[in-house]
Amino acid sequence: MLKIDVEERRARVAHQHRLLPQTRTDDLSAIADGLVALHSTDPVTVYLSAMVRMMHPSIAAVEQALYADRSLIRHHAMRRTLWVATPPVVRQIHAAATRKLVGPERRRVIGWMSEAGMADPDGWLDGARDQILSYLHEHGPTTARELGREVPALRQPLVMAAGTAWEAKISAHTRVITLLGFQGAILRGQPAGSWVNGAYRYAAADRWLPGGLGQLDERTAAADLARLWLPAFGPATTVDLSWWMGWTKAMTRQALADGGAVEVELDDGPGWVAADDPGPPAAEPWVAVLPGLDPTTMGWKQRAWYLPAAAAESFDRAGNGGPTIWVDGRIVGVWAQTRAGEILTHYFERVAADRRRQVDERIAEIRRWVGDTRFTMRFPADIHRALVG
Repeated sequence: MLKIDVEERRARVAHQHRLLPQTRTDDLSAIADGLVALHSTDPVTVYLSAMVRMMHPSIAAVEQALYADRSLIRHHAMRRTLWVATPPVVRQIHAAATRKLVGPERRRVIGWMSEAGMADPDGWLDGARDQILSYLHEHGPTTARELGREVPALRQPLVMAAGTAWEAKISAHTRVITLLGFQGAILRGQPAGSWVNGAYRYAAADRWLPGGLGQLDERTAAADLARLWLPAFGPATTVDLSWWMGWTKAMTRQALADGGAVEVELDDGPGWVAADDPGPPAAEPWVAVLPGLDPTTMGWKQRAWYLPAAAAESFDRAGNGGPTIWVDGRIVGVWAQTRAGEILTHYFERVAADRRRQVDERIAEIRRWVGDTRFTMRFPADIHRALVG
């Protein structure tokens, strides 16, 4: 069995994730497919994750791909979170991950409606769906707030945690829109504000993406995703893929088998690579400055091979990675933009002066890209909060 050690895994990441200058490209679809998808829970992540991998980084180019060409699509997917992927991949993700969310979410919303005293929550939900889609087909992309105001059914209040200290009354539109997203009936379009804004307009899926999200077979889609994931994140473990996709271990093993994964030996146990794995790349020094939730930071559940114990505080308590600094395949520090727009850094270990100069060059690039724009981290760890002050 092929043995792949930690040093080779770190060298592979630089090539697989386009973190070397010579691997950069302006093909945003290639960037997204090469990482399977880009995290989008924090809107800033999509832009910076793409731009650190572009030859000619441009906010306008990312916006063009997202909202004009629609060669990148934003959708609910793995672990109930938002991602951006190319249309073929987003259809696979929908079939293999998102559709599983519909049943539990619908039961949750119906439960709240029943607690609110609604006589026929099932019928109400179906009616609200029809009203929303009719409005979107007629008026085009619309914000959640506008839908809540214009669609009569969505004025229904919901009581959450009734009778407890956490009881709260919310408008129905937030939960119904989430459910419609899981169902693949609607997609997120352009935000109402700037590129760092997460208040998106919603569009009927079949209008935003010709053919909508389709009805791919779940098992086939899962195998295709495993085949796409392994060249990006392999070698990796069954646990890594199970966590990344939000799959059961049984479904993960099936997808690996269907996808033709090849077993290898890692320093800490068995792992997997793609059937057509190209083998080890040439190792070379590299640095990277990555945004919060970047796919490289969040790509694996078992992170000891690239996350030293001293750098564990770059993640919050829920396991969300904030903005990080990488040197030769390891997280060695963090960075954050202050309220005044300054970018500050913190290192967890000593880094050679020449490597720090390279890091400073990457940070200077980010400063140029964002200009006067201020953005906040959605999931800062304590160390990031300390930097921001």
